[in-house]
Amino acid sequence: MAQHEIVLGGGCFWCLEASFQILQGVTNVVSGYANGNMVNPDYRSVCSGTTGHAEVIKISYDDEIISYEALLEVFFTIHDPTTIDRQGADIGSQYRSCILFQTKEEEERTYDIIDQMQEFFSDDIVTVVEELDRFYPAEAYHQNYYRNNPTQGYCMAVVAPKINKVRHHFPDKTDEDF
Repeated sequence: MAQHEIVLGGGCFWCLEASFQILQGVTNVVSGYANGNMVNPDYRSVCSGTTGHAEVIKISYDDEIISYEALLEVFFTIHDPTTIDRQGADIGSQYRSCILFQTKEEEERTYDIIDQMQEFFSDDIVTVVEELDRFYPAEAYHQNYYRNNPTQGYCMAVVAPKINKVRHHFPDKTDEDF
């Protein structure tokens, strides 16, 4: 098994976390905060929009089962990469669309994929591509949020439709046991 990581931000991390947890080859997803200016940030501070952090997920995956490119294809399907600092009702720099690379090769592959994905959007993709500086896991209650709270209002109204979208667009990549 060839384990790799990718760090993505695209609005609320609860949506991203659940959408990627259902993919075959994804071995772990951790919700967290990245690339801000506060050491050991917490949810309240990040939500204030003053720390510079993005709400992100760190995905561990087996690239023999799912590729970097396939993960980014899912990413661009489940959020709007054409809005700056906004996903639906979530507004602020902490909700920015971002791909945080860890190697020069990842950076190059990311730009190639963005160029390929642009044809599916009428507006320009504004996803921030930058090197991962720091990642801080979010508080325990944010981890596995959808799994632990499937009947919570936000989960039913916002997270579940994104999961359904992944299942619809990528049926051969999803795990039925979620």
